Amino acid sequence: MYKLIAIDVDDTLLNDDLIVTEGTKQALAAAIEKGVLVTLATGRMYASAHQIAKQINLNVPLITYQGSLVKTLLDGKVLYERSVPTDEAKQLDAYCIEHGLHLQLYVDDVLYVREDNEKAKNYSRLSNIPYVVDPDFDTLLNKPQTKMLIIDEPERLDRVMEELKPLIGERVHMTKSKPHYLEFTHKEGTKGHALQFLSEHNGHSVEQAIAIGDAWNDREMIEVAGLGVAMGNAQPALKDIANYVTLSNNEEGVRHVIEKFVLNASE
Repeated sequence: MYKLIAIDVDDTLLNDDLIVTEGTKQALAAAIEKGVLVTLATGRMYASAHQIAKQINLNVPLITYQGSLVKTLLDGKVLYERSVPTDEAKQLDAYCIEHGLHLQLYVDDVLYVREDNEKAKNYSRLSNIPYVVDPDFDTLLNKPQTKMLIIDEPERLDRVMEELKPLIGERVHMTKSKPHYLEFTHKEGTKGHALQFLSEHNGHSVEQAIAIGDAWNDREMIEVAGLGVAMGNAQPALKDIANYVTLSNNEEGVRHVIEKFVLNASE
């Protein structure tokens, strides 16, 4: 029944050691052999997702930047792209300057920060992507922003989100990929929008898709997919809306889903 599997990366496909287990790799390969399209659906940059995709031998379009960019792996062709509206991007930057917040810009798959600090270094280590220090955000903000991201303490980000909703919430999608990451994309730059697009692009219904994730930024794709799956380590609110709750990322939860609903579905 299922033709497409979209899998979040951090705390879903990757375990806490930031690796894809051999058992999960085998399950992914078996699903692909069975004719199922397997892809990543991540908040990460395309360059970062590309590294993960090579580890598990994927050769299909990847959903990146929370769904703002769907791009093919083999020839780098952009299939779907949305950017943060320029006026709202500038308004967000001004807010961050006023409140002393660390803001990251993503332009043409390059990560920019205004100044070098521990937040930038830690993010770079996690994503295995370098960053460029460029104090001239005014110039950068005139270019399309695939995504924008604030890094801070979880409780502070909750307050920031509430303050920003009346300012830019009508035209910008806000979500958390991790407790200390607050991310901003176009309203149609969600994993749900991208999954809907990719399903139709491949000639089948989104009802024939499985979406697997752990964080609130996975909500849209879990809601729109035929089978929305929350990881065992997912936040409770995501488990509440999922069709199925699998094992945790340290217990090969993705492998369990593939074996149960794809490889052994007819048994």
